Amino acid sequence: MRSAPTILHLDMDAFFAAVEQASKPSLRGKPVVVGGLGPRGVVSTASYEARVHGVHSAMAMAHARRLCPNAAYLIPRFGIYRQISEIVMALLAEVSPLIEPLSLDEAFVDLEAGDSAGDPQAVAEGLRARIRATTGLTASVGLAGSKLLAKIASEQAKPDGLVIVEPGSERALLDPLPVRTLWGVGPATAEHLRKAGIVTVAEIAHAGEAELVRLLGKAHGTSLHAMAAGLDNRPVVADRDVKSISVEDTFDTDLHDRAHVRYEIDRLADRCVQRLRGAGRSGRTVVVKVRRYDFSTLTRSETLRAPTDDPSVVRETARRLVEAVDTTGGVRLLGVGVAGLADFTQEDLFAQHAGEQEPGEEIVPELPAVPPPQPERAKRWLPGQDVVHEEHGAGWVQGSGVGRVTVRFEVPSDTVPGRVRTFAVDDPALAHADPLPLGPAGGQSPATSPKSRSGGASGPRPEPDRGTSIP
Repeated sequence: MRSAPTILHLDMDAFFAAVEQASKPSLRGKPVVVGGLGPRGVVSTASYEARVHGVHSAMAMAHARRLCPNAAYLIPRFGIYRQISEIVMALLAEVSPLIEPLSLDEAFVDLEAGDSAGDPQAVAEGLRARIRATTGLTASVGLAGSKLLAKIASEQAKPDGLVIVEPGSERALLDPLPVRTLWGVGPATAEHLRKAGIVTVAEIAHAGEAELVRLLGKAHGTSLHAMAAGLDNRPVVADRDVKSISVEDTFDTDLHDRAHVRYEIDRLADRCVQRLRGAGRSGRTVVVKVRRYDFSTLTRSETLRAPTDDPSVVRETARRLVEAVDTTGGVRLLGVGVAGLADFTQEDLFAQHAGEQEPGEEIVPELPAVPPPQPERAKRWLPGQDVVHEEHGAGWVQGSGVGRVTVRFEVPSDTVPGRVRTFAVDDPALAHADPLPLGPAGGQSPATSPKSRSGGASGPRPEPDRGTSIP
């Protein structure tokens, strides 16, 4: 624990949904839900206006639609999210060289490693102001002497706030919180503690280390007791090593045809290798994940003789692994991953293939078993997609069906909602487009609108732009 609140945790407010609201003037101040739109889709992010109705991340999209039927339901646009994340991380780097990113919209910063003048509160307020000026979005910040407390403080600050945990005030913050607030306490551990009469962090501290060790074991019990007292000595670690890279898809309807399963495995393997190469890595272990019709989930893996980033090797290995899994009842989800990462690849990639090559024999890669392509995919228009029309300019898809697509033509710098037009899905003047960049003219952030300021599902929220110190 540090004697000053010099560990900063920054969390962008409802990031994906906030980006969509900043990009689309007609959605500002309105409920927005981003996630998978199919029958089995889940919510990735909900705006604060949608959270008022009980919508939250990881919720089934079908349930979210019942709770908030008038929200805008959009597909994720990860390209623009990554662009804005890079801008935010660059602003963090101006404060300190020691940054530990946790996701696209969240990071720890060690202020002691930086050269920024002024006290931590001034640094945090300046950082939040620069993020808003550069991106038009808001961020919540927690300042504390440990990573645990800084993260809890940033959650308390949401939306668009700053909470500082002064030394000596740790128990005032922690005591009333539920046990699930602490790292390492999942549903099973929380239920185990509840049966012992422990439901708050204060009750963990009062129970004593010996009782927690008896309930949870030495390692877990000891660490949980220390966290309940506010003790956390973990440093901010830059460049955390990624242990694996993977991709997965959940299908709207179960896959029963083996040829279709192989086709999806090949497609996932290619996407996985793209991410692998994008990270400048290779991997030695190929992993396949299969979730069947009854929700049973199986994983199979095979370790190669040397690391590779060859798509044909990953495809072939993944296909071999999935062939060993019984998928006759139907498949809900497939995933392909690569673990055992390295920064180099084997020079002779053909040596990965099973069997020995005879002298002069030419290796001809097996063609993937591809089912007949579905023609509607080429003309698919999904809600939230960026488009451009030869006459009307840039816009985004509001919806489509029965051979028509509805587009709202507006750009982030607009201050009023744009006009809506409907076209045939095969209109040659309409095309997909790259996202337009955001900026300070992106409009009022959802976190600062009067409606969102009134609170989410958990009740009233603090006023924005006000630093809160826990004395």
